Amino acid sequence: MTPNLQYLHPYPFEKLAQLKHGIVPPAGKPPIVLSIGEPTHVTPHFIEEALLTHLHGLSNYPTTKGMPELRTEIAGWIAKRFRIPADFINPETQVLPVCGTREALFSFAQCLIDPSTSPVVIMPNPFYQIYEGAALLAGAEPYFLNTLEESDYLPDFDAVPETIWQRCQLIYICSPGNPSGSVITQANHEKLINLAEKYDFVIASDECYTELYDDEDNPPVGLLQTAYSMGNSAFKRCIVFHSLSKRSNAPGLRSGFVAGDADILHQYFQYRTYQGCAMPLPTQHASIKAWQDERHVVENRRLYREKFAAFIAILADACKIQKPPAGFYVWLKTPVADTGFTQQLFAQENITVLPGSFLSREFAGINPGVNHVRIALVAPLDDCIDAAHRIKNFLNTL
Repeated sequence: MTPNLQYLHPYPFEKLAQLKHGIVPPAGKPPIVLSIGEPTHVTPHFIEEALLTHLHGLSNYPTTKGMPELRTEIAGWIAKRFRIPADFINPETQVLPVCGTREALFSFAQCLIDPSTSPVVIMPNPFYQIYEGAALLAGAEPYFLNTLEESDYLPDFDAVPETIWQRCQLIYICSPGNPSGSVITQANHEKLINLAEKYDFVIASDECYTELYDDEDNPPVGLLQTAYSMGNSAFKRCIVFHSLSKRSNAPGLRSGFVAGDADILHQYFQYRTYQGCAMPLPTQHASIKAWQDERHVVENRRLYREKFAAFIAILADACKIQKPPAGFYVWLKTPVADTGFTQQLFAQENITVLPGSFLSREFAGINPGVNHVRIALVAPLDDCIDAAHRIKNFLNTL
């Protein structure tokens, strides 16, 4: 076994199960699970129909690069969504379908990192734990950027010492952020791209929440969008990761893509041919239909806005709470320790949330997830309203 396995931390939901172990919640209150970022809105019927219609494709091996029609559709979607001329997104060299962003975010580091050079992988803190695990198993040292309330829960690139930038081979960013929903500005993208050019590292931008935003007239800016606006039309050192899981309520489809720097993707494609992770043909056909349609995505955003509005209105006079600019999480500050808050809320109200400290590490003397809980507004509207009332009742007992 690789010795790097010893450095992996338990996954947040394993820790959550241990935290709840032995607690018996009130039988008269039905459980409401708001801990997992798993969309529960209905998957559009036309995606399911496309999947069923092409089940005959199971008799054929899919290619690692995917169908040209899928890559073309993705390239067109990128161009339209991020205001990049279509000629600058080459579906042959700058787009790769992947089986969900989770496997791609992990395998990308295994392909990219040279462990012989004392590499560093920078990531936000709190973070999606795949970033950390990918860095550790690739033989790199994680370096955490604490995202704090005073900086709108955004990473401060100016806080990174030059010695770290010099060792950095890869930085993960997540915008809109998990768990805060904060959006990295174009100016900060520009700063990071300039740093990547100066110190020769790659930016991996996790944009899987980018289609869940509050303001229809102000969608989150993407990394490739910023690179193009800077004149970096080849997207050098820039790779983005997108998924249909949140955008199209299709987490079980396991469908996404990576796009950007053609030279990097050429090498990543070679890696993936050996990894054996080609997307099944029925999934590719269903994905084409999903990327072609925006109506269901607009409706999806409306449903989340409705839930945020109702949830926050109920809790507004019981705690400090605000609507994030994007995503589907409430990153709530707790008046007591986040683990105790989670335990007591489950014990008294049968509601499950996720302690913020399970999503972060202590770094530079700070654990930025402490005294926060992540609440995923993925349940139906009525359940979210019920949960808000129960959380309010619980807060009034503290």
